Amino acid sequence: MFFLTELGARLKEARLAKGYSLEDLQEITKIQKRYLIGIEEGNYSIMPGSFYVRAFIKQYAEAVGLDAEQILTDYRSDIPMVQKEEVAQSFTKSPSRRKMTAASNSKMMEAMPKLIVALFAIVILIVITTLYMQKAKSVPDVVEENNKPIEYEQNPNSTQPKPVVTEEDDAEEDEEPVEPVPTEPEVVQVISPGVAEGENTTYEVTGTETLNVRVELSGLTWVGIRNEQRQEQVEAKSYNAGDIVEHDSTENAYARIRLGNSKVAKVYVNDVEVPYTQDRTTQNIILKLVKEEQQGE
Repeated sequence: MFFLTELGARLKEARLAKGYSLEDLQEITKIQKRYLIGIEEGNYSIMPGSFYVRAFIKQYAEAVGLDAEQILTDYRSDIPMVQKEEVAQSFTKSPSRRKMTAASNSKMMEAMPKLIVALFAIVILIVITTLYMQKAKSVPDVVEENNKPIEYEQNPNSTQPKPVVTEEDDAEEDEEPVEPVPTEPEVVQVISPGVAEGENTTYEVTGTETLNVRVELSGLTWVGIRNEQRQEQVEAKSYNAGDIVEHDSTENAYARIRLGNSKVAKVYVNDVEVPYTQDRTTQNIILKLVKEEQQGE
């Protein structure tokens, strides 16, 4: 029978504070329930290896809103050390992967002569085109209008000819200068400073008609997006590093983004990053789209 270790008690306390059951935590972290129980009881012998012990503890801590790196540092004496053999084994490429790499390199070598010939042909074509354009520029343009002779009408009362005024000349004299049409100043999107209230930080977005939300992740964390009626717009679950969570919230003019670990998440509105007002690990980012007609109310 195993009893809660100091580390296990700390993690379990944080889990209960979040209101998560072991089943909830299993769904968030994708770690089997028996491993979660083993972490809380300090029963690391059921784990696949020391490498997975540290990884599972880190995921557990992040999911319940704790600083994973600080937890691993504070309780390093309670956590099994990772053996070099396990780390090397987890990162070793499979034989099939090596074969695929070798085959790819072989195909590249076979295609190399064809690429060189194609590149040489492109260079020759560029040189010929450049020489032709330079030759064309050296020929002076012939302006026919400048060489057009002036027509004169003989006046019987005068021996001097006078220039003939054509209808085109009269039309040019009657034309009035066209005034430039004034253009409206361009409206630029503005994100207001966030107003913090507990775990919530509210931002108003103006100067735009759209509310396209994007969350880019650099580590494992919980992400969910809901509308103002708390209806789920994007499935709330645990996402991995490199994942991108997107949603067009223009119709709702509102988006509530739940971040389990904001340290590894960046939030964008219409491709503009939203600066965090609070330095919290777990927090809610609330975005409200304020349109032009609403600003004057």
